Amino acid sequence: MGGKKVCIVGSGNWGSAIAKIVGSNAARLGTFENTVNMWVLEEEVGGRRLTEIINTEHENVKYLPGHKLPPNVVAEPDLVKACSGADILLFVVPHQFIGKVCDQIKAHVKKGAIGMSLIKGVDEGPDGLRLISDIIHEKLGIEMSVLMGANIASEVAEEKFCETTIGCKNAQYGQILKELMQTPNFRVTVVQEADTVEICGALKNIVAVGAGFCDGLGFGDNTKAAVIRLGLMEMISFAKIFCKGPVTPSTFLESCGVADLITTCYGGRNRKVAEAFAKTGKVMSSSLSLGLFPLFTAVYQICYEGKPVSDVIKCLQNHPEHM
Repeated sequence: MGGKKVCIVGSGNWGSAIAKIVGSNAARLGTFENTVNMWVLEEEVGGRRLTEIINTEHENVKYLPGHKLPPNVVAEPDLVKACSGADILLFVVPHQFIGKVCDQIKAHVKKGAIGMSLIKGVDEGPDGLRLISDIIHEKLGIEMSVLMGANIASEVAEEKFCETTIGCKNAQYGQILKELMQTPNFRVTVVQEADTVEICGALKNIVAVGAGFCDGLGFGDNTKAAVIRLGLMEMISFAKIFCKGPVTPSTFLESCGVADLITTCYGGRNRKVAEAFAKTGKVMSSSLSLGLFPLFTAVYQICYEGKPVSDVIKCLQNHPEHM
């Protein structure tokens, strides 16, 4: 019982897939306490409490059905109780709830605890865009790392081989987190550019929407490849402006970068939604205004300003890269 205590804050599809890995590693290694708490927002499934089902049948029947969780993963409906005494907090909740979650536990976080965000997205507030890890750090005062990669939850749960990236500025913490997360089929690379790793997890979704538009319009893989390439270049340019500290091209060659981008552009939810949106034939006549990030701008204008979906092709044709 002398190992580090781990708590998983969240129990959806991705959180439960991670619980399989973390629970198995905690039980196998002496570095971590055997019991892994997993905070579960209580709800009823078939007339039974979800926490009861998880703790007796060791399966999240609502969010990850068909996959057994290790018996040392304990579902806890009380957020404060779940996090109490934890040395490592893994955050896997929808990004819009992270502020409220942190406010509930900030008076109960163990001194010296470290955190890792597995949340893909950024927060948009009155002060502009903010990284989720920065919000957690500011609210809880703990050192934060991030995990991002080409990690479709169902495939991770099925133990199909994949890679992931941990962004951690502290080398010692990075190795601890790698030990907690890595398995023969879930291979972890640790890099120091945590901000770059995290922003990749958000920006790739914008590019995937552009890819979905191309699919919905009936364009082929050549066009989608152009979207991916130009999107990656805009991701790099954005990161250089937005991220604190150095931003090196090698980080974009990790799983958090090009691999996650490809996976999302071919199989992600954002791509599927964008394809369906394009097929509705929603068109409003307007001209395309190119900004510093023309592909990102085009996707935004199509989604939120009623511009025609076909403008994504105009963007590719008139992208500064081609001038």
